[in-house]
Amino acid sequence: MTTDSIPGASGNRNALLAIAVGGGIAGVLDLTQACILFGRRVPLAIAGGLLGPQAFQGGAGTYVLGVFLHFFIACSAAAVYYGASRKLRFMTEHPLVCGLLFGAAVEEVMNLVVLPLSALQARGPYTLHDLILGLLVHMVVVGLPISYSVRRFSR
Repeated sequence: MTTDSIPGASGNRNALLAIAVGGGIAGVLDLTQACILFGRRVPLAIAGGLLGPQAFQGGAGTYVLGVFLHFFIACSAAAVYYGASRKLRFMTEHPLVCGLLFGAAVEEVMNLVVLPLSALQARGPYTLHDLILGLLVHMVVVGLPISYSVRRFSR
């Protein structure tokens, strides 16, 4: 028995590909730009969201945890986009606009929900420059890879 003979198997495979590729590309691009802008200790800060400030004294295990959490969040965002695109077909028909808006939404959810609720309890005030930069970066490096991946693999 092949996956072609199992009802829905091709759709499940496409969903996983869309989420894995979109989340993977977004995760790589976002982590790369963050490390360029803020240094190689960024994964420790990400792990700090779960472990608290002591994560900054962590070793390789803490670093790997931060990388894992980063990709978990990126793939979760891709899964949200994929799920929404099943009901809102325009999300796959207009990946440029929807991807840019989705990337902005991801940035706002991170700033207004995830970071304040994290163990680091990160809250502003943020400078206007940082807010604009965060929005633009997430629109391009998170929103677009996810939207185009979902469009490509969800046919």
